[in-house]
Amino acid sequence: MNTKNRQSNHLIHEKSPYLLQHAYNPVHWYPWSEEAFDKAKSEDKPIFLSIGYSTCHWCHVMERESFEDTEVAKLLNDNFISIKVDKEERPDVDTIYMNVCQAINGHGGWPLTILMTPDQKPFYAGTYLPKYSTEQMPGLMDLLYRAANAWKEERQSLVQSGTDIVRQLRQLQGLKNNHRSRTGKLLFGVAFSNLDQQFDELYGGFGIAPKFPMPHQLMFLLRYAVKYQNEVALKLVEDTLDAMYAGGIYDHLGGGFSRYSTDRMWLVPHFEKMLYDNALLA
Repeated sequence: MNTKNRQSNHLIHEKSPYLLQHAYNPVHWYPWSEEAFDKAKSEDKPIFLSIGYSTCHWCHVMERESFEDTEVAKLLNDNFISIKVDKEERPDVDTIYMNVCQAINGHGGWPLTILMTPDQKPFYAGTYLPKYSTEQMPGLMDLLYRAANAWKEERQSLVQSGTDIVRQLRQLQGLKNNHRSRTGKLLFGVAFSNLDQQFDELYGGFGIAPKFPMPHQLMFLLRYAVKYQNEVALKLVEDTLDAMYAGGIYDHLGGGFSRYSTDRMWLVPHFEKMLYDNALLA
């Protein structure tokens, strides 16, 4: 990116390569900081939080389509305080808001897009958004217009929504803590049964395309196989790893696995290697 004659934002003094990548966006980005939260409160603006990482494909796409765009930047700068977070630098922050996204939508991913009150109560959570709405997904511009208008005209409903989301997450966490000691073999059996039903008998792995390696699922099955002497669980792991190793998701020249396969057969990889995936798969 040519930064000549371009004004930097508040990310210019950060150490994260991902944050520095956004330091010359026309969006007035702040890092995760008290300065940003104080500004949101003093200017009475909601917060636009974007979380990603430097090797994330769709993070780069969203930056190119929206965060380098002056029209989007003006809408953000006029109506929001924008905060950019590197999930690899602040996994604690990422975990909190990824839980919010998954609780609201049933799934998550990066870039993670959050709208929240100045006191950090989220009232919207999503992932990648194109600049303009399509038939498949809402656009960032439409979302920001609606949120800015709602903050001015229906603020109490947004604040109440954020309060409800926080309360529900706390209740859910409390239920998890209460049941953790009473689950035991029953819950493990349900988890194994679900994975067994999702297993692809022909090509290994779970579900349909795109297919992710999901090392945490494989490690659970290995532990389940050992603890309960279950040969089926072990076979699910072996068949999956064999198929992954034989397919294109494995780099037969350089080593290591790509992040996921775009097809059911592990043949066509998404060309992105994640350190944490390969560490767990190793």
